[in-house]
Amino acid sequence: MRPFTYTDVENKDQALNAYTETSHYLGGGTNLVDLMKEDVERPDQLIDLQKLDYKKITSNENGGLTLGSLLSNSETANHPEIRKKYPLLSMAMLSAATAQIRNMATNGGNLLQSTRCPYFYETSMPCNKREPGSGCGALDGMNGLHAIFGYSDKCIAVNPSDMNVALAAIGAEVEVFKPNGDSRMIPFSDFHRLPGDQPQKDNNLEPGELITAIHLSDPVFSDHYYYLKIRERSSYAFALISVAVGLQIKGGTITKTGLAMGGVAHKPWKLTKAEEFLAGKAATLTNFEKAADLAMREAKPFEDNKYKVEMGKKAIVRALSQAFERKI
Repeated sequence: MRPFTYTDVENKDQALNAYTETSHYLGGGTNLVDLMKEDVERPDQLIDLQKLDYKKITSNENGGLTLGSLLSNSETANHPEIRKKYPLLSMAMLSAATAQIRNMATNGGNLLQSTRCPYFYETSMPCNKREPGSGCGALDGMNGLHAIFGYSDKCIAVNPSDMNVALAAIGAEVEVFKPNGDSRMIPFSDFHRLPGDQPQKDNNLEPGELITAIHLSDPVFSDHYYYLKIRERSSYAFALISVAVGLQIKGGTITKTGLAMGGVAHKPWKLTKAEEFLAGKAATLTNFEKAADLAMREAKPFEDNKYKVEMGKKAIVRALSQAFERKI
């Protein structure tokens, strides 16, 4: 690990004022510190945010809840109001990592998780995300864990977060503060970005912007929901494919669907066409299978990850079926 300075701040303004082009904000550090140890991230300064007062869950004007960015994943997932109103989010977050890591990891940090692509972590290998212009080792290398949607010839890595997939299905906004003190709201669908020609940018934050909250919309998927995570081993592993489903059902008819996948793209992959297809349809296996076929129609796999297409179809059908059958 390279030398760096450590700055302890008491409030948001001090954090924003301390930021420089070579700084990183430090929440729980469960991802950032690992990247520093691997010499992937090389900040000259860490700005510790733990004393900032963004560790609460409160009601918001949209009828939903607002999550503080520095609240831990465990505290968020196990909060009574989250379990009651947003059980899909709770289920997804509790499927991630280990209890020890969830106790440390923060909501804001979870939004910013870096890919676990082995070429990104191995500094001797080419990686446009780590070193723009160096190439992408995964394109012609081992790409069984990589993207089948939304990638470019610069990067085929995937977003690793479980929380992000659930948020994509539920709908949310991310509140951030700029270095000049102004705030802005970013729709969750616009927070992460596809690689394009700038794979080093995982999100649409401007330099120095500080995440303070995640605003959840009015809860509509508290009865019928499911988070399915398929992985190589059942403990402490990232998803090969994951599916987050929320259904609003009246009289056996689907009135609203939230549907997103993880492990398939550079950002949580919203299945908009499948959502639109299911609107007004009966909650039947046939319609779930049609929605799954529609969702996976534009997948473009590589030789090593062709399995994700068929696995994705079956995962979507299974998750939709489990969501329909689940009733609190």
